[in-house]
Amino acid sequence: MASVIDTQSVTESVTRARAAQQVFGRFTQSQVDDAVAAVAWAGYSHAEALARLAIEETGIGNYEDKVTKNRRKTLGTMRDLKGAISVGVLRSDPSRGITEIAKPVGVVGALTPVTNPGATVINNIMIVLKGGNGIVVAPHPNGERTCARVVELARAALGRVGALEDLVQYVSLSASSKEESKQRALDLMRQVDLVLVTAGPGNVKMAYSSGTPALGVGVGNAPVIIDASADVEDAADKIVRSKTFDYATSCSSENALVVEAGIYDAVMRALQARGGYRLTADEKRRLQAAMWPNGLLSREVPGQPASKIARLAGLDNASAARLLIVEEEGIGKAFPFSGEKISPVLTVYRYADFDEAVDKVERILAYQGKGHSCGIHSCDDEHISRLAAVAKVGRVLVNQAHCIGNGGDFANGLDFTLSLAAGTWGGNSTSDNITYRHFINITRVSRVIPAVVPTEDELWGDYFARYGR
Repeated sequence: MASVIDTQSVTESVTRARAAQQVFGRFTQSQVDDAVAAVAWAGYSHAEALARLAIEETGIGNYEDKVTKNRRKTLGTMRDLKGAISVGVLRSDPSRGITEIAKPVGVVGALTPVTNPGATVINNIMIVLKGGNGIVVAPHPNGERTCARVVELARAALGRVGALEDLVQYVSLSASSKEESKQRALDLMRQVDLVLVTAGPGNVKMAYSSGTPALGVGVGNAPVIIDASADVEDAADKIVRSKTFDYATSCSSENALVVEAGIYDAVMRALQARGGYRLTADEKRRLQAAMWPNGLLSREVPGQPASKIARLAGLDNASAARLLIVEEEGIGKAFPFSGEKISPVLTVYRYADFDEAVDKVERILAYQGKGHSCGIHSCDDEHISRLAAVAKVGRVLVNQAHCIGNGGDFANGLDFTLSLAAGTWGGNSTSDNITYRHFINITRVSRVIPAVVPTEDELWGDYFARYGR
């Protein structure tokens, strides 16, 4: 396997996957499900080794949480896929004379991120195979060894259940220059039938301009409101657990809190009681200089513990912190703490009335995070409904740990995924949690039914009554 990974070209990888998919596309639902189950178990049972390899290779996140993520995401995705129909007749509606038949999309090219080089690859392979497809995985260059190991495990698992190993392929994007790497990614995109990009906005944009149908994800920068009706202690528990999980490598982690003025101090105390360190104005300036030394987020920050980031900024008093808390008023490019930080650094805003809170959420998302997600801790249904009606996001989480619930949870109804699309707001073709349903084509068989033709009055009667003919 290693020699194939080292030497195989993009064209050879796609050709092998396509040949295997043409056979796999004729498999029964039971055979497809066996292939999915085999890959899922391979990833789940090797969660510890994959987490260890990911930390060694990338230096991003922490071992314990990556083990949890590998297992939990695989378990949840397997729960969603088990028993789901993805081969043959999906549904039949005799009253409309319509029968829907699932067909594979073909070969999917998947670009995966450095932040989750194990869990994302396992998830992508599972949901793509569920539709009867082949997949060619192209990881971020800094996560290649982890991805290659997942591919190796998946191929061996497929062989055990009588499926062709070549259904799962790997291509390296490592190259002597960024342009060469970009060209290699583009070559892959142009040769497959569908592209899935769980990576940065540059790769998403390239996928949409490649000429191949594509699914992309949005930039995360989740703002979360805490209103006066919230259970402050419960909210603080969930926020700290979420924001520190895997050192905030998840794009779903809370990046900003928007807190009602009357409970602001109580929220701060609750966060500090759970390991948060509240920065002074001077410490905030020093942290900003360390995190954005040239106007861009330093590569030394993403997925690192708060204590390491504190040392980077010379914040001796925060050396034992689990979470760095920055108080902010401004939003936009001149206020970098209002953007995505991919680290256990949490920005906090104060608001006087709920309209102001919603406005801050909208402005934060407009700066970074359009279409992705936001949240609210509240027992006020009117507040929840107002936020949901206005926020231009694919997901609004209520009283939940954001990074844990956003991509699917056993305690909510969202589909398990590691690819969160952000709709047209975020430059994506869908606002869904990407799952197996995005990797099937549907043939609709239409049969003749008794015609029912409506009258003019049935269709326009209420209009005529108000405006005339």
